[in-house]
Amino acid sequence: MSDLDKKHCVPCEGGASPLDQDMINEMMKEIHCDWQLNTDNKEIQRLFKFGDFHKTMDFVNKVANIAHDEDHHPDMEVSYSKCLVRYSTHAVGGLSINDFICAARIDLLIE
Repeated sequence: MSDLDKKHCVPCEGGASPLDQDMINEMMKEIHCDWQLNTDNKEIQRLFKFGDFHKTMDFVNKVANIAHDEDHHPDMEVSYSKCLVRYSTHAVGGLSINDFICAARIDLLIE
């Protein structure tokens, strides 16, 4: 596995470029195989399933802590036993290394 979970996000400025397709393909190999690219390759997402609402909310709070610590925030859709986590770096109009760093950290919550 990679060392992405040990890295920290860096602020992205407007005008910076998103990762190119080759780099996205390489980064996808560094995170859990359940993360998926959306159809335009500008977002990664993963659906997490839990046994009950309490476990789901515990996970959501842990993701919120990661987002706060890294100052990089996902979009999340939360229901009773599921949470869809989506990452994209809006400042660059696509994916950045920050999205993959946070995904790798979230992967550690489940392992």
